[in-house]
Amino acid sequence: MIKYDTTKNKSIIMQKNIRDWRELTMDISIIGVPIFYGADKSGTELAPNKLREKNIANILSKNNHSVYDFGNLHVPEVKEDEKFSFHSNMKYLKPIVEVNTNLAHLVYSSIKAGSFPLVVGGDHSVGIGSIAGASRAHKNFAVIWMDAHADINTHDTSESANVHGMPLAKAMGIGYEDLINIYFEGKKVPTENVYIIGARALDEGEVRLIKEKDLNVLSVENIRKKGIDKVTDEIIKELQEKNIDAIHLSFDLDVLDTKYVPGTGTPVDGGLDVEEAKLFIKSIMKTKLLKSMDFVELNVLLDKDDATADLSVDLLDFIFS
Repeated sequence: MIKYDTTKNKSIIMQKNIRDWRELTMDISIIGVPIFYGADKSGTELAPNKLREKNIANILSKNNHSVYDFGNLHVPEVKEDEKFSFHSNMKYLKPIVEVNTNLAHLVYSSIKAGSFPLVVGGDHSVGIGSIAGASRAHKNFAVIWMDAHADINTHDTSESANVHGMPLAKAMGIGYEDLINIYFEGKKVPTENVYIIGARALDEGEVRLIKEKDLNVLSVENIRKKGIDKVTDEIIKELQEKNIDAIHLSFDLDVLDTKYVPGTGTPVDGGLDVEEAKLFIKSIMKTKLLKSMDFVELNVLLDKDDATADLSVDLLDFIFS
């Protein structure tokens, strides 16, 4: 008769279950950035605390994640009539540089401590700092930019002078040096490792730059023509071929169609629906490469009956569940 060591088998199964459980749980660091200077439209600075009112930390921790709320970064107060005092074609340049420098170090420190930095904006100018921090922490990383806009303007091409339309260009080393060199000198991510998802409102300068740099831009039309599954499969395959070791996801609520997000400052018709966004993000999460994230452009003052705030909570709950 052959005897089996059931005690040993049970131990092996238990160890495997523990490993599987640990892979599904994480430390999450919530970093609030209450800034509207990049958009020059008040309301986004209220978003971090609005999501706290919605118990976002408790909701994220319900799946056994350890959630640490680092509160809000300090944002210097600048009067509206002084917004061009730091640069003639970029509003609030000095405080944006200061806030993003501090944010970069918080993101870097969080990643090095084994935590997942969830940067809650604020406007999308915070992407400069979060990408800088992620860049310092990882050797070979990629940026997935989900947005109705490409955000690759410079101070020369921007018609609005709003810095929230420029952060991705700065991360790729394009534009004004003070913004490019936040946290450390030089570009933070190679252009070939950037994927812009859902863009459908591009300025002339951005169109030229996309062609010049051969950027990976997938419009909503492209996504629906190919199918969301095929798009995600192609991106994931490319990331694997490039041996990417980390992904930073920068999620702007205006990537969604306007009917879902009344509370965002620059809505654009023809966006992704909620399920398409969830399917895309779910596929990226499954790679286990997603290591940091921005969640931006919730404008509390424009919202209607908290519809966008409630959707924000639902999306974050889905992403980390």
